[in-house]
Amino acid sequence: MTRDHDLARHRGLEGEALVASLHSDFGNRLALVSSFGSESVVLLHMAACVDQAMPVIFLDTGKHFWHTGYYRSRIVDLLGLKDVRIIRPDAGDVARLDPKGSLSGTDPDACCDIRKVRPLEGALEGFDAVLSGRKRYHGASRGDLVSVSRDGKGRVKGEPLAGYDARAIADYLKQHDLPPHPLVEQGYFSIGCADCTRAGGSADEPRAGRWAGQDKTECGIHLGTDGRLVRTQQNGV
Repeated sequence: MTRDHDLARHRGLEGEALVASLHSDFGNRLALVSSFGSESVVLLHMAACVDQAMPVIFLDTGKHFWHTGYYRSRIVDLLGLKDVRIIRPDAGDVARLDPKGSLSGTDPDACCDIRKVRPLEGALEGFDAVLSGRKRYHGASRGDLVSVSRDGKGRVKGEPLAGYDARAIADYLKQHDLPPHPLVEQGYFSIGCADCTRAGGSADEPRAGRWAGQDKTECGIHLGTDGRLVRTQQNGV
């Protein structure tokens, strides 16, 4: 796919500069994956500044807070995003593996697999590069992120916000007068599916409300084909 692509030209870049650099190389083969969560509008704004027609992929798991759907519509209109793709899980998979809609309580990894991992694999077919909004300050497996790497499929993966901390995010929101997710004011620092997200966390530990009380810290969309977390690498191999 893109194994021969030189990642060196993108190193040292972050924020909108990295978005623009990857867009220059990949054009319509670059997609942005967004949860439209608590900090998502920052990267979405950067992308819109580069190209409002950049494909944005949103995984509609069927388990989101209603506030997220409202917020998504508001941000799409505000930023003028022209190609937001709402991706849903396969109805057959859901009917067969989660007929009661309770799988998140018994096997959250399996729930994430059918509602996020599998749909995203299909949605990214044909794209050679993808943008993610992960940040090092979120800790755990994200603590060693660099700005550009490859995912488990060999696809180039950009992390324009890797070096941003809570202060930088807050400053960007203020500078560009961007509205927060409506649940932020209710104490949610990180927002995923309603079944697995609780109010809580802090500026230092924003993901503390995700899968609270469990060892689980990731949904799986950032895993490689071997089932392990994709570690970012400076050499991109």
